[in-house]
Amino acid sequence: MRNFLSDKVTGLKPSGIRKFFDIVTEMKDAISLGVGEPDFDTPWFIRDEGIYSLEKGKTFYTSNAGLKELREEIANYIKHTQKIEYNPQNEVIVTVGGSEAIDIGLRAVINPKDEVIIPQPSYVSYEPCSVLAGAKPIIINLKQENEFRLTAEELLNAITEKTKVLILPYPNNPTGAILEKENLEEIAKVVIEKDILVMSDEIYSELTYKKSHVSIASIEGMKERTILINGFSKAYAMTGWRLGYACGPAEIIEQMTKIHQYAIMCAPTTSQYAAVQALKKGSGEVELMRQSYNQRRRFLMNAFKEMNLKCFEPYGAFYVFPCIKEFNMSSEDFATKLLMEEKVAVVPGTAFGESGEGFVRISYAYSMETLKKAISRIEKFVNKLRKAN
Repeated sequence: MRNFLSDKVTGLKPSGIRKFFDIVTEMKDAISLGVGEPDFDTPWFIRDEGIYSLEKGKTFYTSNAGLKELREEIANYIKHTQKIEYNPQNEVIVTVGGSEAIDIGLRAVINPKDEVIIPQPSYVSYEPCSVLAGAKPIIINLKQENEFRLTAEELLNAITEKTKVLILPYPNNPTGAILEKENLEEIAKVVIEKDILVMSDEIYSELTYKKSHVSIASIEGMKERTILINGFSKAYAMTGWRLGYACGPAEIIEQMTKIHQYAIMCAPTTSQYAAVQALKKGSGEVELMRQSYNQRRRFLMNAFKEMNLKCFEPYGAFYVFPCIKEFNMSSEDFATKLLMEEKVAVVPGTAFGESGEGFVRISYAYSMETLKKAISRIEKFVNKLRKAN
């Protein structure tokens, strides 16, 4: 019998994040700092709206692009936070998480042999989704000395006549890096000059700790060449509700909706009703969660300082990306050894690209109690490695 599997799919590597998570689930007394999932419950008024929609029998399909009321609230939210006006009728689509928006966004614009520029370290889905869309991924290896920020010079050097899309992953997973307005303005100049499209993944936009998030779509001349992606998982602690969205030029959203209607039909109806309330009433809850994350962030940065473990200060998302190069171990070996000896799971930096070598990702979407226990074990492990060297 012949091989029925797709070469394109079999050539993809499994996610490097899941490996350690799967081990932890079967290890007694293990602490996982590996998963980027809020430890907060979805705020009650959001859950209540979901329950109410079920009680009222609102379990039918919505329009392919999503509930009209939700698209209107998304447009209002973007206008309020970023001063960008989107028409909810044809410039907004509701998706099954931000991940679906990334997938269908790339498939809507990519032709064979197009190139997609991906700064790394970054979210694990960008590269495989580019490959599945038929593009060639072009990787820019970000540098710690630049605080893992993409520079206009790096972008310019990566662009060729085949470049179609730049994926802009800020606030960044796994590094916690952000781009400020002046950084975005420099990148926008290059994007406009070279006539390329930006896919801006802003799923962590509500979780910044230095300045409020700025979208590149708000820069003059960029709205018409940006697919803005966001969702409800991180800011509203709604990971399992599987709801995201994309805003962008009507002609692109139209094609994304076409793919969406054939593959998905519509995002979960219950989740959409709940998300309307999240946008209407959720700003206070989001701020409380943001303050809690910031407290944990400061705790970890101080702990690393005390154990003399190098880590640049992140100002976004809920991750830190400490450097472990001093131990002369690969990120994979460090994470494996830490898990086996001290029962703490972190993610090797290489799960997010080759430039993540020498780093590990630690999520602080966990309680302070959990973080304190984990840090105690990490400090013990680090001291042991230093004595051995």
